[in-house]
Amino acid sequence: MKYKCIIFDCDGVLVDSEATSIGVIVDMAKDIGVDIDMGLAIDEFSGQSLSYCFDYVEQRSDTSLPPDRVSVFRERTYKAFKEDLRAIPGIENLLKLLDCPVCVASNAPREKIELNLGILKLSHFFNDNFFSAYDVQRWKPEPQLFLHAAQIMGFEAHECAVIEDSVAGVQAAVAGGFDVFGYASKRTAKKLEIAGANVFYDMNTLFELLR
Repeated sequence: MKYKCIIFDCDGVLVDSEATSIGVIVDMAKDIGVDIDMGLAIDEFSGQSLSYCFDYVEQRSDTSLPPDRVSVFRERTYKAFKEDLRAIPGIENLLKLLDCPVCVASNAPREKIELNLGILKLSHFFNDNFFSAYDVQRWKPEPQLFLHAAQIMGFEAHECAVIEDSVAGVQAAVAGGFDVFGYASKRTAKKLEIAGANVFYDMNTLFELLR
């Protein structure tokens, strides 16, 4: 294996949850009179912090989101995850093949990471190596989360590969000195490539890219 440690984002890389989460933000925006196209929301919010998303919504309204906006968002998304959360196709097989340490580094709070991976029975692959931006109070596209994860895992940035699906995540990895592989669709590939990712389209092909 070329790399000594693989650092995974969670939403959109391990679990197919990002569209669900963003859909909740779109619905919350509608509650205060802001209509946001779902395609635009995915482009704008993917990989960003929750505060960024809420600020974006409130800047387009004369009304503020409720004071308990975070708890409302968590309650709605957690309910949706329990009903229809899915793993990214091919991710379980990839995790079985990897013979080096792996961890998760996500902008989401740890409880969400644990919930999602627990629902999908993927937690055991990571040996509780879950790192949240809330741990360091710095969010992608800043690099501190990835640097923190690498340090705790015991590796330098150049010894690790980061797996991301958002521009913000790719920018954070590049800024930290990591090689980054961007899980892309035709819609996102060009943006991820411009941000500095090695683009791929299928988790079943990633193992060979990492060797």
